[in-house]
Amino acid sequence: GGAQEHHRRAGTENIPYIIGLGKACEIARRDFARRHEVLQGLRDRLQEGIFRKIPHVELNGHPTRRLPNTLNVSFLYVEGESLLLNMDLEGIAVSSGSACTSGSPDASHVILAMGKSPLVAQSAIRFSLGWTNTGEDVDYVLEVLPPILERLRAISPIYQKYKNVKA
Repeated sequence: GGAQEHHRRAGTENIPYIIGLGKACEIARRDFARRHEVLQGLRDRLQEGIFRKIPHVELNGHPTRRLPNTLNVSFLYVEGESLLLNMDLEGIAVSSGSACTSGSPDASHVILAMGKSPLVAQSAIRFSLGWTNTGEDVDYVLEVLPPILERLRAISPIYQKYKNVKA
């Protein structure tokens, strides 16, 4: 890089991109409160539906102090990667574990640090909602998810052993 860039990158500053970033920040700030409220409403609707329809679920993280668009829950007695793959086949994009361990087969060190057991950490799924998601998307997840879990739990030896234990 050149001296004018403190040896980090050669060339002149990309002024149009800098202006574009400024405009994007202005738009994001203007719509922030409304988008925050909409995303939080969708997230809460998803969480309430999951806890109402599905047994043996644990919330990972603080119940109120968290991002408005993100829900991380553990579906006990099911391996997170198996659930992720089955949801993907239904057109639902989720992640297993925490964002810090996305793509890793290991249990999330973040969820383990919350005091959760390795089995709970291995069954964690992260739902991240965006501006294009709707209530219909949430309803679709709540329709598709319970039968997937029933199928996976039916073949889980851990579930067969502990299904009658209160979580």
